[in-house]
Amino acid sequence: MSREVIQTEAAPAAIGPYSQAVRTGDTVYLSGQIPLDPATMELVEDGIEAQIRQVFDNLAAVLDAAGAGLGDIAKLNIYLTDLTHFPLVNELMTEYFSEPYPARAAIGVASLPKGAQVEMDAIAWCPRG
Repeated sequence: MSREVIQTEAAPAAIGPYSQAVRTGDTVYLSGQIPLDPATMELVEDGIEAQIRQVFDNLAAVLDAAGAGLGDIAKLNIYLTDLTHFPLVNELMTEYFSEPYPARAAIGVASLPKGAQVEMDAIAWCPRG
């Protein structure tokens, strides 16, 4: 099965040797997104809520480039440096997603790239054409 790299300037450029996303068949695998502003490649500084929103916006931009949207996510992984922010993630998810919600994992981690407080990656179903 062939692979197609998904790339958009509407989301932060990769900060290492990886693609923003890769499509294989009807599945899109999204790399982890941290709360970087794609225009400046700087971390948003307005607190954890702004960081969570930026990550959702970055995921949405990559999915848009693949011809999909947040509602096409089948599996979402969330990494938090402070699990006390988990209720806020849940609250904000209801603004970005509707039922049926994706399968999900939330994992506490010691640190994330560039000092981010949140990172998310996902797997989406996106049939061609």
